[in-house]
Amino acid sequence: MSTAAVTSKGQITIPLEVRKKLGIKPGDRVRFIKGVKGEYVLKPKDDAAEPKAEFVFKPKTGTIMDMLGCIRWTGKPVTIEKMNETIAKGWAGLITFED
Repeated sequence: MSTAAVTSKGQITIPLEVRKKLGIKPGDRVRFIKGVKGEYVLKPKDDAAEPKAEFVFKPKTGTIMDMLGCIRWTGKPVTIEKMNETIAKGWAGLITFED
């Protein structure tokens, strides 16, 4: 997860990872769109093209329930048994995750 500090002028530097995923280059403009739960979505301001990705910005305060819906799973449902099996393999060092 990328983070950015806010300067006294209210400015932030968008992390490189986010700029790459969104295809944002120097001089590009971005839009901050308010979501239904008070979060903001950052999108490149290019009405002619579909954004490659989008990032939701939420304050770092609140409860664990504020995390509800922040990660979307688009794959097939996974059983508890399969989750436990995968977790056990990870702890045993049988699974590695690489970018």
